[in-house]
Amino acid sequence: MPLTLASLVQHSSLKLVVRTGEDRLDVPVRWAHVSELADPVPYLEGGELLLVTAMKLDVEDGDAMRRYVGRLKDAGVVGLGFAAGVAYETVPQALLTAAREAGFPLLEVPRRTPFLAISKAVSAANAAEQYRAVTAGFEAQRELTRAAQSARGPAALLAKLAAHVDGWAALYDASGALVAAAPPWAARRAARLTGDVERLRDRPAPASAVVGGPPAGPPAGAAGRPDGGPEDGTGGPGSPAADRVELQSIGSGRRARAVLAVGTDAPPGTAERYAVNSAVALLTLVTERSRALREAEQRLGAAVLRMLMAGEADHARAVAGTLYGGLLDAPLRVVVAEDIPAPAGRRPSGTRDRAEGGTGGPPPPPAAADTGLPPAVEALAARTEAAAARAGESVLLVPDGDRLVGLVTDGGAAAAACADFAAEAGTAGGSEAAGGPEHGVVIGLSAPAGLAAVAVALKQAEQALSVARRRGRTLVEHEDVASGSVLPLLADDAVRAFADGMLRALREHDAHGRGDLVASLHAWLSRHGQWDAAAADLGVHRHTLRYRMRRVEEILGRSLDDPDARMELWLALKATAAVPPARPAGGADRAART
Repeated sequence: MPLTLASLVQHSSLKLVVRTGEDRLDVPVRWAHVSELADPVPYLEGGELLLVTAMKLDVEDGDAMRRYVGRLKDAGVVGLGFAAGVAYETVPQALLTAAREAGFPLLEVPRRTPFLAISKAVSAANAAEQYRAVTAGFEAQRELTRAAQSARGPAALLAKLAAHVDGWAALYDASGALVAAAPPWAARRAARLTGDVERLRDRPAPASAVVGGPPAGPPAGAAGRPDGGPEDGTGGPGSPAADRVELQSIGSGRRARAVLAVGTDAPPGTAERYAVNSAVALLTLVTERSRALREAEQRLGAAVLRMLMAGEADHARAVAGTLYGGLLDAPLRVVVAEDIPAPAGRRPSGTRDRAEGGTGGPPPPPAAADTGLPPAVEALAARTEAAAARAGESVLLVPDGDRLVGLVTDGGAAAAACADFAAEAGTAGGSEAAGGPEHGVVIGLSAPAGLAAVAVALKQAEQALSVARRRGRTLVEHEDVASGSVLPLLADDAVRAFADGMLRALREHDAHGRGDLVASLHAWLSRHGQWDAAAADLGVHRHTLRYRMRRVEEILGRSLDDPDARMELWLALKATAAVPPARPAGGADRAART
């Protein structure tokens, strides 16, 4: 326990007498300092007990003493020790009155007590407190180490840490999701810090921050917690206004792999600081060890995926063993994700450079880890893995150059996390313009498949990915491709250019008023080559329509009996979607006779 003024007063050999400030003796004393200066404040740091004999002080001037005591109080001096029997037999009345009016502790030091004895007592007490703190810190480190090595791992470590700091502790994963909290009631309190955790995660590691918020501890007598507080940790009457929450990044790389939150009623002392630092070091070791295991798992996962692509499902299952749990036994989906960088010279809408101080728009994705994946794709991988871990699912994610290929359980939490991530990315920075979202990812998701059909499912996911890019969408499932129309796939500049080139000669013919060949071709193709039905749609005689179709063949140099020619012309008409209306029958007949 830190040394206080009350501890000094109770020291039997010092014989100190309290003259004022009896109700303010519980403040810690950092040091005892002697100064006869009229203004010693420039040489003080705060927390000192100032010792004076008043040889050079005008202690009989009431106004001067009020100014003197006021400066000491404002500087954080915890008390004043006045030496009786040196310059003055007792404390002068002006100084006594000024201290009493300011509520400032004033101690009378008897003549037989040298200032050196007080300084030694303060030094010895602070040294003992420092030794106690260091000893407690080492003991906390041992307990935290044992907890980290236990079966419960980080959860047990958090419980020990919360006990040592007399508060609560929580751990968040790389995606900002809450992994564990101790005591259990702190989970709701910790969940409110997700925004602060995400901001810290996006900063270069190591990073830390201190935030405040609703108190974690409620009044005594309420139900739900061992200390009588409610289970949601929101506090209540009699609670402190706010708890102090310290956030620490975990990991040795450029990007935080986890975030530790520690909530206390006051700033941690020396022993508590040792415990927090030990927890950070241990969690870093755990995450770095997990990182090495993850890299090995990725290499194994890549091998398993190659076997599945080669149709060797039995070999893949034998190599994977129990690593992926029931993933290889249940219906699964293949997911393929790629990055879409912002075009040169453009920024996502609603954002500004950080150097400009802008705060609008979504924050940039966290820096890429050592997977080699682009930042946005890495963020998707982290979100998917975290969701699978919370749900107890297995997931296989493999970096493939700049893209991510993975197997997720059909209808599981990992697949849902991909959809949620895509929805957030589309809302934050997406654009429906052709060319896709301005910044982020595009995701293709296959139809449900068995282990033997992974190769087919991968092709489906890649097809869906291609459609997502063309349609400017963040996520497309293969079912959407199969059940939708093929026409949106034609929304491409190259396809439009091809269509315009194929129909240009017909449009130039029509522009000179020599027949409605484009409209006639559209009607004839839409009626599957049925002359009477197509002629009725145009309001012309079937012989007129036959003449026009012969003119189309002559101008294009293609036979309409060729199914490839029909297909290409129909797609060209649909891609341009600009078929002019047919002219009145009379005009059409005149054109037919020309």
